Amino acid sequence: MISFFKQSYKLFFVVEHTSILQKSDINKLKWLFENSEPVKSKSIKGNFIGPIKEMITPWSTNAVEITENIGIKSITRIEKLTKKEDKSFVDPMLEEIYNNPNQNIFHIKRKAEEVLEVKDLTKYNEKEGLALNKEEIQYLKNVSKKIKRKLTDSEVFGFSQVNSEHCRHKIFNGTFIIDNKKKSDSLFDLIKKTSKENKNEIVSAYKDNVAFVNGPEIELFTTKKKQVADFYKISKIKSVLSLKAETHNFPTTVEPFSGAATGSGGEIRDRMAGGQASFPLAGTAVYMTSYPRLTKSKTWENKIAEENGCIKAPLIF
Repeated sequence: MISFFKQSYKLFFVVEHTSILQKSDINKLKWLFENSEPVKSKSIKGNFIGPIKEMITPWSTNAVEITENIGIKSITRIEKLTKKEDKSFVDPMLEEIYNNPNQNIFHIKRKAEEVLEVKDLTKYNEKEGLALNKEEIQYLKNVSKKIKRKLTDSEVFGFSQVNSEHCRHKIFNGTFIIDNKKKSDSLFDLIKKTSKENKNEIVSAYKDNVAFVNGPEIELFTTKKKQVADFYKISKIKSVLSLKAETHNFPTTVEPFSGAATGSGGEIRDRMAGGQASFPLAGTAVYMTSYPRLTKSKTWENKIAEENGCIKAPLIF
């Protein structure tokens, strides 16, 4: 079943649920949707922009969990619909236009595509833009011979994604060759070498989800016992600070906003997993892009290039 809640002429919430919403449930949803009013009809008129029906948004996942926590157990999906206007932008990768949304708004008619065997790996790589190099293509050819069948499109595509920016860790421990000379240390060995030769205030590095360095003496305001209710007290401890960097590229294309936030979320996750009693204080997010150079006129970016002789660093937002 589908229920619509109207916040304004422009913004609606669409709620998918498995049983009839009780009056108490509706009141909770009205509060949750900032005093949005339930729509009595089973559909709404007009053209609206919403997420593609085949992909539940991260926002929906969080929203459904919130409704479960406040006692509404029948909701399976919640999405936002925005009234389409003349100048509205629609991202075809993430959104679609719903004409007079009704009870079938999330009904998926699309059938699964047939499994496709890849006959020519080189041509398929170029056609789909998988960015596989010659060695990787040869590796896949050898796999195909070993299993005595052609590889499927999903297998080849999946292999290419394993080699995305966030997952190329195999390169760090690969053979490092400079000027046709094989080096005794891998790229990762060289990265670790800095902390080995200059330990300074490092407590731990490359042994956990985060690195730890010595911190100042701090005051903690917390309970002595954690397993039962107890009085709070102030205590001084020698702190150890965690340092963590999380890199992301692929999610910013698939889900530009929520996906990019996984960088900061990953930092918090790994800090909490570090040591025996680590807890996060702050999460940061840094976005770097190349200079746009949208015009040929003497813009501010050209001025920087002229003053410095070259552009030394990407923009940081």
